Amino acid sequence: MLTPFHLAFNVNDLNETRAFYGDILGCSEGRSTETWVDYSFFGHQISLHLGEPFKTAATGHVGDHMVPMPHLGVVLKYDQWKDAADRLERANVDFIIKPSVRFAGEPGEQWTMFFRDPSGNPIEIKGFRNIEAVFAS
Repeated sequence: MLTPFHLAFNVNDLNETRAFYGDILGCSEGRSTETWVDYSFFGHQISLHLGEPFKTAATGHVGDHMVPMPHLGVVLKYDQWKDAADRLERANVDFIIKPSVRFAGEPGEQWTMFFRDPSGNPIEIKGFRNIEAVFAS
């Protein structure tokens, strides 16, 4: 079993952050103060602090797309990924890469989507029917 990672980064507004991570993504809120809030991001701890979000640039080549680097990501089982994709689509999130499959029928077949949180922080969520295929080549 993998252990959870911890990542802390800045956001512009805690109310928008709570609506996005809690209400839309369905993440569980943990500890908080007036300047930060923790979430269980699919079992991993993210700490979202008021401040200037990190700078990104579309320098990552993913298929036919250029995606923002750096970005936060998580790998989920397909059913969890599909649930997240449905939540984001219902919320009319503007996708950088809409929910789609990559490497169909090949080792490492995966579903992916890229989007930004309300502060502009880029996020990628990958889904695998066979989680052991994460590192397949």
